[in-house]
Amino acid sequence: MDRKTYTAELAGLRELRAEITAAEKAVAAAQKELDKLTARRARRVAGLAGYEGAKADAVAKAAGLSVGDVVRIAPLLDPTPAAVRAAKVDDQAAAAGAAAPVPAPEAEPVDEPTAAVAPALTRPVPVPEQPAPAPAAPVTEAPAEVEDQAVAEKPAPATAPVVPAAPVAAGPRELPALPEGPAGARFEAVTTGLVSKRPNFTQQTRSTVFLDAATGDLAVRDRVVRLDLGARTPGGILDAVLHAAPGTERIYITAGAPWHDGAERYSTLKDAVAAWLNTPSERWTTAVGAGRDKLAGHFVHQRQPVGRYAPTAAPDGGSTEIRSMGEWFDPEGTDVVTCRQAFTLLWQALRRHWDDAVLMGSPSQTGRDLWSRTIPTTGKWAGGYPVLSEELRGLLHATGGQGRTELILPPRVPEQLPALVEYDRTFAYAKHLWKSPVGTPRRITAAAFAAMTEQEQTKALMSCSHWNVRVTVPAGWNHVGLLPAPVTGDRAWVYPSTPGETFVTWAGGAEVHLALANHLTPWRIEVLGGLLFEDGKPLDEWGKRLKAAWADLANLSRIHGDERQRTAAHLASRAVRSVLLFGLGGFAQRPRLVSGTTPVGETLPAGVEILGQDGQVVTWQRQAGFSRDPYAHPEWAAYVWSGARAALLDMKYRQGKEVIGHAGALHAKPGTVVYFGTDGIALTERQPWPYRGEPGDYLLKGHLTGPVAHPQSQEEYLKLRGLGRAELAAAQVATGGEQR
Repeated sequence: MDRKTYTAELAGLRELRAEITAAEKAVAAAQKELDKLTARRARRVAGLAGYEGAKADAVAKAAGLSVGDVVRIAPLLDPTPAAVRAAKVDDQAAAAGAAAPVPAPEAEPVDEPTAAVAPALTRPVPVPEQPAPAPAAPVTEAPAEVEDQAVAEKPAPATAPVVPAAPVAAGPRELPALPEGPAGARFEAVTTGLVSKRPNFTQQTRSTVFLDAATGDLAVRDRVVRLDLGARTPGGILDAVLHAAPGTERIYITAGAPWHDGAERYSTLKDAVAAWLNTPSERWTTAVGAGRDKLAGHFVHQRQPVGRYAPTAAPDGGSTEIRSMGEWFDPEGTDVVTCRQAFTLLWQALRRHWDDAVLMGSPSQTGRDLWSRTIPTTGKWAGGYPVLSEELRGLLHATGGQGRTELILPPRVPEQLPALVEYDRTFAYAKHLWKSPVGTPRRITAAAFAAMTEQEQTKALMSCSHWNVRVTVPAGWNHVGLLPAPVTGDRAWVYPSTPGETFVTWAGGAEVHLALANHLTPWRIEVLGGLLFEDGKPLDEWGKRLKAAWADLANLSRIHGDERQRTAAHLASRAVRSVLLFGLGGFAQRPRLVSGTTPVGETLPAGVEILGQDGQVVTWQRQAGFSRDPYAHPEWAAYVWSGARAALLDMKYRQGKEVIGHAGALHAKPGTVVYFGTDGIALTERQPWPYRGEPGDYLLKGHLTGPVAHPQSQEEYLKLRGLGRAELAAAQVATGGEQR
């Protein structure tokens, strides 16, 4: 090719480029028009679903769609019978459960032993426990993250289902076991390249305001303004707030719960919340954020949803969140000024222990961020804490339950209770952070455990460990159950206490040790296998700082001369509790539940469950599995929860190294324990348990004078609990006493 030909070809290429550009513009315009038409069709299909006699096949034919496409747009037109859909869901759930590895049948092989019987330990065996904390020093007076949409496991709320202690219809549920051979190696491994590291940046604060959606009062900086919220839609709230406080990035709703407006029109509260979050607005659209789940702008929750919005004119610009104050503490009866002051006191208390503390959107996010800033810079773990393999995290997720929630029914307790007395462990989980498992666990087989000396077995059980055991309730046992047994249902657990009953389960070393060494009657424990970790202190510094902040605020709530400040300090201390509680739950890293929205007419992501839809968008959620989260440490959460469950049964009071007393269910008379509630107990009589105001101590929370008919459900119990708290509060006001 000569130069003349080359120049001519270049000129021709430029002409072709211009033609291609014009064609691309034409295609883009046509695609835009097609998208508009498709959206109009989807809206019409969704609108037809409102007619009672609408049929999916007729709508599909008229629209030029398949029946499946119509059902995706308008789930109400699904022609599948409800019973068949329910059965299909059940089948899927069963298949999911069957996919997990399960232990071999419990029949013992003939040729070799499969379990080792743990020794019956005597009471004097020393159990390492956190030293008594030094008295807190008296206090002197002086939020840019994206929510990960993870549903962190939390303490059972007031509406959580209760596991009855009486015999239940549900059958036993098999838990995963450690597989043999090469597959088992993944249960003694960490995830390559995934380590919890100390951050080298400071979180950015967000301009935050506090809104009472019932009255319209808005606390912004040092003033309060009264807003007209109109219909209390997200768009109306954003318009009113941003007009009064330009630049606001986060709005906490302290009262009024606008997301429950019109809830009676929906079959579930979650549907009502989803509809409210996606209320159409001319000026606001869903903030899509970034990452693999770009559509996951809103988080749909019955009582504590998160809405994220961006201006329609600049959807990729800054966003504003609408959140519930209830994520941090119960604001009932508190005005917006006090809520804002509580946040100020919380920030001040944390800043005394973290010079880079920032209050993020939720206590879970804040807790995890604060913990990451305590990762050591020297020593063995200066490079960070490795994240366990996905297989091992899945095992801990399936076998490491959280709080014990159990209503004990007659005849194990009287039909008529002489009283209902409630005790609650103050800041309970904070007591169990002084030691936690670190590194890669070592697998202990039944044969290896049997080969240990009694001293070695005791040391292994008292270390950071997780055990697969066969349990037998001893003859003559007449008290509460000690270890959780899995039953069919969604992570359901019962606590067998019938003499001679046998079951297979997983439990932490603290619980297994207590079953063997309790002061009443040792239980028979056969060790089938286990995981033994190195003892470490990854949560110790985090826990110490949070306990100090909590103690400062609790002290301030008692001594401050101004009532508003005392209330704000009390709420701030509750917020510190939430930071620890939900921060710990965040380490559990359950499989993520991601929610999001998709414009009507567009293809939905695979595997989603439709929560609701309007004329513009479909709201959905889906299980996203385990993410590559560098802060996923279910071994820490499982160990703390196990220790807290054990302390509900037996907790030691120490003065230095000396044990000066005991508390817990096993130190009450048989037949007097009525209810376990995560970190509290209800009994039929008062106990001589001292209360020092320290984390883990049992605080008298309620006393309902009897005779009281035994509650037959959790709802009945909660009503009685409320009456008991009110009666105790009235008695304390009358006598000028405190809850001791």
